[in-house]
Amino acid sequence: MTKLKIAYSPCPNDTFVFDAWAHGRVPGAPRLDVTFADIDLTNGWAEGADAPYDVLKVSYAVLPWVLDEYALLPCGGALGRGCGPLVLSREPGLDLTGKTVAVPSERSTAYLLFRLWAADTVPGGVGEVVVLPFHEIMPAVRDGKVDAGLVIHEARFTYGNYGLHALADMGEHWEHTTGLPIPLGAIIAKRSLGEDTLRLLAESARASVRMAWDDPTVSRPYVLEHAQEMDPKVADQHIGLYVNEFTADLGETGYAAVRGLLTRAAAEGLVPPLGPDALKFP
Repeated sequence: MTKLKIAYSPCPNDTFVFDAWAHGRVPGAPRLDVTFADIDLTNGWAEGADAPYDVLKVSYAVLPWVLDEYALLPCGGALGRGCGPLVLSREPGLDLTGKTVAVPSERSTAYLLFRLWAADTVPGGVGEVVVLPFHEIMPAVRDGKVDAGLVIHEARFTYGNYGLHALADMGEHWEHTTGLPIPLGAIIAKRSLGEDTLRLLAESARASVRMAWDDPTVSRPYVLEHAQEMDPKVADQHIGLYVNEFTADLGETGYAAVRGLLTRAAAEGLVPPLGPDALKFP
């Protein structure tokens, strides 16, 4: 089989999950041609016509637009508890009514969680939503260019360095109102690969993450090489939050979380409604 083209982020959870597979250590797994890209790019690639990637890491929020072409793999992605996006501000307790909020993408799970939270807790509605690259959001809030910012991933551990305050935790709100884990990043693969290959991809992703768990030291050079100067301790915290039992298998609870997010978001008019079998895996 020719190499499959895959794109995932350089974040520690993705490099940890895919290290064994990307380096040919998973017996019987298809060979991979890896591209690193932030999730806003992979979301766009998934929506694009004739996208050249066979496998992509995307936001769960983008699924309603891409599931005709791609199947959701039941493993390899990121769900969890206590790992949701944060809204940050310069001053604690800021009322966001009418305020400008920077977000990393309007096609992200973080954005859906933010809009669902705001619908419940900001009766007057937030003001302008500005899309900024992820690394620019905290400096923009610190410098007063925006009133607040929605951040993800390692920013949970570093926002204090910018003198910022956590105004709200989107994950806490989601878990409190639903009792479900937070769906963040998904692994999708082209349906045109065929059912047998899709099953092999899922088995390979599951084997790769289990190999990483068996000996985390093996993946460490790959993780730190791509962690964008991240402190190794922060990288470890990042992996601890985002790589868990749902990475190995979504299971009933994981699927319920995904359906719950997208159903609620559709009710708010944020995404198209899902078909009854849209999440079914071959």
